[in-house]
Amino acid sequence: MIQTNVSLRPFTTLRAGGAAERFTIVRTHVHLCAALAQAQAAGPVTILGWGSNVLPSDAGVPGLTIRNEARKIEILADGEVVADSGCGFQELFLKAAQAGLAGLEFAVGIPGTLGGALVSNAGAYRSAISKHLVEIEIVHEGQRKWVRPGWMEFSYRNSVLRRANPPNAAITRVRLRLETGNPVAIYDAAREFQRQRISKQPPSPSAGSFFKNVEDQAFAESLDQLPVALKAAGVTPAGYLIEAVGLKGHQIGGARVGVRHANFILNVGGASATDIRRLAEKVAKSVFDRFGVQLEEEVLYLGDWSGFRPD
Repeated sequence: MIQTNVSLRPFTTLRAGGAAERFTIVRTHVHLCAALAQAQAAGPVTILGWGSNVLPSDAGVPGLTIRNEARKIEILADGEVVADSGCGFQELFLKAAQAGLAGLEFAVGIPGTLGGALVSNAGAYRSAISKHLVEIEIVHEGQRKWVRPGWMEFSYRNSVLRRANPPNAAITRVRLRLETGNPVAIYDAAREFQRQRISKQPPSPSAGSFFKNVEDQAFAESLDQLPVALKAAGVTPAGYLIEAVGLKGHQIGGARVGVRHANFILNVGGASATDIRRLAEKVAKSVFDRFGVQLEEEVLYLGDWSGFRPD
């Protein structure tokens, strides 16, 4: 069933934004493929998983928004896994771990679906989902097909599906291959990753990490106070830079930079999408003015932002 003018606030972890022009929920892989094949020929289509890495405009999201709840996971022989794109990323780790398969421990605590993780090439602790892929099923221009991982043009926290003017395509299912591991070691690593996340992540509504870390060896080495391990890796955490420009706790409207972790923008009470984006723009400008590097958002801005002004 397709509804009209549906608020997307309840469907995003930031609890902000406007309404979908049209909105539907699909709960199986078959229904997802059918909905995409029909909708892609008719106009713009937006896919929502758990809404953990997106910010819909206050002006709304044109066309059809599909909430993807197709979540079947199959563990096959030889470490192969077939999973619907609407399954929880953490749920996928748990199913794999129960089968003695390693490699997805970093997914613990990442609040989103497999499809969303693929679009942004999600990862943590020097790992990423893209390294485990065998094939990806997509619906592209109304046609359902399997493609190799190279079709996605993965890079750090990026893919072809989150760039400007992306192809008219959506991920429906994937095949992954994981290595057999020691169950005790798998769960021990996952618990440690979860402990680190809990210590850093604030309880208020957020999108998780708002900006990508800066990957630039020369820049990392130029920062006297950056830990040696990060200098060696050529990675400068966005939170480090935001804290360095003194914006921890800075607030615009109901949006606030995290105090526990500066790379979180929080909805601390009735924040509009405009509040959140204005705060993000201020953060990025302050970091650029001080360090000369441009922070890139991990969060995707959905819908009509044509009327947005930073100030």
